Amino acid sequence: MSLSMKEAIYTRHTVRQYKKKAIPQPILDKLSKRIEQVNQTYNTKISLKCDQKDGLFLPLRYVIAKNAINYMILASDDRIRADENIGEASADLMLYVQTLGLNTWWIGGTWNHKKVKTQAQADHVIGILVFGYGETSGKPHPSKNSREVSLYEGKEPDWFRKGVDAALLAPTALNKQNFFLQGKGDEVSIHTKEAAFSLADQGIVRYFFELGAGKDNFKWIY
Repeated sequence: MSLSMKEAIYTRHTVRQYKKKAIPQPILDKLSKRIEQVNQTYNTKISLKCDQKDGLFLPLRYVIAKNAINYMILASDDRIRADENIGEASADLMLYVQTLGLNTWWIGGTWNHKKVKTQAQADHVIGILVFGYGETSGKPHPSKNSREVSLYEGKEPDWFRKGVDAALLAPTALNKQNFFLQGKGDEVSIHTKEAAFSLADQGIVRYFFELGAGKDNFKWIY
């Protein structure tokens, strides 16, 4: 039985080592269609690259990576909110990949920029999303508790708690979880500490929160 997107939140973990197992074409076709939809929704230019055996990583990554040959280039035209949009789009794709029975690895800094940027469909590239059949399903990352990353003014509703719980499962740069969610009534805001990938983190966390809380229960305040 396939997972729902919401269920995928709780099974998705970072996986860096993959099996030498080809991904069936019907799955790649589904993924290509999803990428097309996501690009239209978030105004991104994410592209799919498969069976890329050479030159993807800088030396450090080769120590911990194995058979990481399939990936999506996380790109957008350089415009306002580009990084947040890429963050939300990549969150959708990483969870969708999980529903297809595959695993993922969001990589920000240590990929071969020269190689990847020549393959990209836009000038603004912030990372890659590796995917495939993991040798393991990964394991949960260390996590802060809800009080460290959120505050609700008044009695906390169930939807806010569920949203925060989902947000804590989102991948963030160096697993630092440098975000803070504030709620009042049906309004929610999110803030991140200024750092590398903080805007992409904000987009990813926003997507996870929405899935956990339910979009109909609140509205974002920017």
